Amino acid sequence: MRDFPPEVLPGDTPTWRSPLSFLTWLVRGQAGLVTLMTVLVVVWQLPSVLSPLLLGRAIDAGMIARDPLATAGWSGLLLLAVVVGAAGGILQHTYVVRSWVIAIYETQRRVGHTSGRLGHVLGRRVPTGEVLSVASSDSDTFGATLEVASRFIGALISFALVCVLMFTTSPMLALVVIVVSPLLLAASTPVLRPLSAAQRDERTQNSELTSLATDIVAGLRILRGIGGEATFGANYATQSQKVRFLGVRVGTWQGVVEAISVLVSGVLLVALVYLGTHELSAGRLTVGQLISFVGYALYMLSPLQTFFDFSQKWIAGLVAAAKTSALLGAQSPWRSGGAPVGPSPRLVDEASGVEVIPGRFLAVASADPDASAALVDRLGRYLPSLAGRHEEDDDEEGLRGKALRQARSERAARRAVQAARDEEAAQQRWGVTADGVDLRDVDLASLRKRVVVSDTASMLFAGTLQEAIDPWGRATRDRAEEALIAASAEDVFDALPGGWQGTIDEKGRGLSGGQRQRLILARALLADADVLCLVEPTSAVDAHTEARIAPRLAAYREGRTTVVTTASPLILHQADEVAFLQDGVLVARGTHTDLLTRPDYRRVVARGMEEGDD
Repeated sequence: MRDFPPEVLPGDTPTWRSPLSFLTWLVRGQAGLVTLMTVLVVVWQLPSVLSPLLLGRAIDAGMIARDPLATAGWSGLLLLAVVVGAAGGILQHTYVVRSWVIAIYETQRRVGHTSGRLGHVLGRRVPTGEVLSVASSDSDTFGATLEVASRFIGALISFALVCVLMFTTSPMLALVVIVVSPLLLAASTPVLRPLSAAQRDERTQNSELTSLATDIVAGLRILRGIGGEATFGANYATQSQKVRFLGVRVGTWQGVVEAISVLVSGVLLVALVYLGTHELSAGRLTVGQLISFVGYALYMLSPLQTFFDFSQKWIAGLVAAAKTSALLGAQSPWRSGGAPVGPSPRLVDEASGVEVIPGRFLAVASADPDASAALVDRLGRYLPSLAGRHEEDDDEEGLRGKALRQARSERAARRAVQAARDEEAAQQRWGVTADGVDLRDVDLASLRKRVVVSDTASMLFAGTLQEAIDPWGRATRDRAEEALIAASAEDVFDALPGGWQGTIDEKGRGLSGGQRQRLILARALLADADVLCLVEPTSAVDAHTEARIAPRLAAYREGRTTVVTTASPLILHQADEVAFLQDGVLVARGTHTDLLTRPDYRRVVARGMEEGDD
């Protein structure tokens, strides 16, 4: 039996051929718990299964025969069955919760491992909302699927046991149940397909709504600044209405299934009572046996409704499994293995001609900030940004039915094409060397350890200030304070109640843009990487704060390799050397003072003096 918490290894990701194989793997992974829950379901059902039989015997052998001992004996057995069933129900619920929590925990851990394994590639494979939906709603769905699977198997066993008991009393009535029940269940199959389609559409739209909400929250401060808050709010309202409409449609089909289950159960109940009454009048049943059959008929409502419940939740599980397996099965374009990267490597970028000399502070200035950012991406072996390539993917306004499915199919195809392109790019010669070895041929984990990149997309996570600065908990308090001071973020420490244990909201929503940027800078500094690459680390701070950061940054990184892309003269002045790019190519290299003799360089620096807002 898998105990809690389950062991989820980072590389333990099976390949699933289909959503059904994923659910099968999920059930097989908790085979011990599912088996135990199934046994407990049968125990829990014992009072319902045996009560009609025991009650009928008590009436025939005890009350009608006027035998007090027989009445007491059969009543005692009935009481024992109730007690055993109650105990089974309590234990079954306990293990259901355990299984449910394991399913949630395991799914979320796997999502975390997959996110860490893919890194910046994750957003190129699945939307952000899809990741959040898998980790939250889908993990909960899998818990419900495992619960209903055990209940379904237990109901089948109990159903078979009731049929056996009915055969011992009236083979004709038992045969009616065995023949009619599957036919009545088959009557519901036509509505299962539209129910599945409705659940799939609702699940997809819900993940897209989550993505939209994430984007709005991330850019709320900017949206307010440009007056776009109302526009994005209206888009969110429109999307939420789509989700509401699809939720109503799912509920409608679920209501149809429920109605069919009640109708089917009622038809079977009426048929059994009708036939049982005729059997009694013909003298082939006693009063006690008739009461038993009525009890059996009433009990049949429970397993039949369980079968319908299973069909609904299993379909929901298949929909969730399709999304989850697509996420967890996403492959990284990077191949494993390669030569380890040595300490403080000398990096050379062939595309730009920039050489990063170990132990030096190199600033990169460019009239095109994207060219500088692309250089840093290459140094850290990150795939180029997809900004602007997928805006059309989420434009499904006004699409319904076949057109909507076609749009989603095309989106999936585009992502598959992008995945193929990423893999092709990752396997080609990279064009950046570390001590003469192309980055394609080095071990990626070793490179990530030696070369740390902190760009403008870096985020803060919810937690304490200490966790924000030192996520791994490896630094001493003195070292953390040094990094905080180097980033000129002491004011954040002073403003937070509790100091290091002060709470920071997700993405640092309670902080200004400059405060968030300085905490991110402090976190990057505290990593103490052999090569630290910073992209526009002071773009959101005012000139006075930047004037404090520039010398502190140089002093903190003295003797270690540092690459900073910036147009700020304050930081350029502190650099050992400045690499000046035009059209992404190195055109000059020297100190900030030397390069000021170039008019084109002065124009870039003058632009840097005009930037900075906080």
